[in-house]
Amino acid sequence: MQESLARLNGDFGVVIEDVGPERLTDPAFQDAAAALWLEHGVLAVRGARLADLSPEEMMAWGDVFGTVDRTVAAARDALSVAGTPILRIGNARDADGAYIAQYVEAPVVESAADVQYDPRTQRPVWHTDSVFNPNPPIGSLLHCKTAPARGGQTLFADTRRAYAALDEATKERLSGLEAICSLAHHDRKINRYTPTYPVLTPEQRAANPPNRVPVVLPHPVTGAPAIYGLNSSTCALVPKGTPVSQAQQDEWDLEGIEDESVSILRDLLPFLTGPSFTVTWDWRPGDLVVWDNRCTMHAGTGFDPIRHFRDMWRVILLDPASATAH
Repeated sequence: MQESLARLNGDFGVVIEDVGPERLTDPAFQDAAAALWLEHGVLAVRGARLADLSPEEMMAWGDVFGTVDRTVAAARDALSVAGTPILRIGNARDADGAYIAQYVEAPVVESAADVQYDPRTQRPVWHTDSVFNPNPPIGSLLHCKTAPARGGQTLFADTRRAYAALDEATKERLSGLEAICSLAHHDRKINRYTPTYPVLTPEQRAANPPNRVPVVLPHPVTGAPAIYGLNSSTCALVPKGTPVSQAQQDEWDLEGIEDESVSILRDLLPFLTGPSFTVTWDWRPGDLVVWDNRCTMHAGTGFDPIRHFRDMWRVILLDPASATAH
């Protein structure tokens, strides 16, 4: 590989620098990149000329690692790059001042200590993407178009190494649990602290029923177990197969109230997001970062939306077999 290659935190995360857009279509480069992603969990590709990638070029790069989900999630049509499944994340607004990107209030990272989860504030919002979907994504790809001068980093945590470092009693307890994850709960929970965030209509809620995922997920390719299933959509943790009432689900979905059982994972988050397991990525225009959703967590961080502009493009990646079946 002719480009510069560097690791980010031991075996977790790797960055390839000085990449031009022509390399993204090179089959040998694609194969090497896919192998690095699978091994290290997070792969960053950096190059100033990548800032001008088209939506089609970005999605083609995503297809190297899985199959880009070509659908647009409920209640997010207005937040996508026009005519594409690419979700815009940042503070872009239309001529009337309405957001045309997903904007969520988040604390600015001032020091390394701010990366670690704080139980008092429940920030940063560490999570795995879209576990509420019937076929949760195997990964996500984020492309930086414009980065703020200060803030707006993305944080990543290695849930494989973190799981391996837990004591055996904790591993056994977690292995018997599954997470109940609901898109309606996710949107209402975020709406509670970011009122501009859209919530589902009753019809959209009916079309997006809760999903259950294991709290400990053996990686389907490598076999390595990892902590999984924590998302703003996570309503509750229950022993595998345990039913819940409609009244409970209504409270979680309509009020955005999280069941106290989720504290089983939240209590572990300060450990899971400690410096041994995390990477802080400072964005530059053109950056492409893809992460393996099956063995990582991530979190967005804040910036000053009055002084700075942030525009990020995101797609989620499906298992090719699941995408074909869908």
